[in-house]
Amino acid sequence: MSDYLAIRPVTRLDYEQWLPLWDGYNAFYGRAGETALHPDITRMTWSRFFDAYEPMHALVAESEGRLIGLTHYIFHRSTTSIQPNCYLQDLFTDEAARGKGAGRALINGVYEAAKRVGSPRVYWLTHETNDTAMQLYDKVAEKPGFVMYRKMF
Repeated sequence: MSDYLAIRPVTRLDYEQWLPLWDGYNAFYGRAGETALHPDITRMTWSRFFDAYEPMHALVAESEGRLIGLTHYIFHRSTTSIQPNCYLQDLFTDEAARGKGAGRALINGVYEAAKRVGSPRVYWLTHETNDTAMQLYDKVAEKPGFVMYRKMF
């Protein structure tokens, strides 16, 4: 990877390079093979990035004309603020690009997008075993101490 790294909104022309990153992200969280997301979910996710009525957005990290990372984020209402909160839902960098600043740059890109709309916070979740990512997260954000609960249907 060169020293030049661009963080920019995803474009429709990025699909062929975005898809392997998306697949890598999903595989990291155990969604591959028999447990892979249905292709309809991937198609819908991709289409939402380009729908002005959707609160979902995507940034990519590009180096030397190649996408090396992605992040997806969602603005949503909250009962504790007037401006929307920003949920950083997905963050992934190509294995060869890790430790070289792409993840931090993508997070900063989301921070900038949130600031532009007046969002009071950006927050995200990661799995408790994702030690490598948490080394970065501990440097760029705080852990508020909340525990997630969920029920799947």
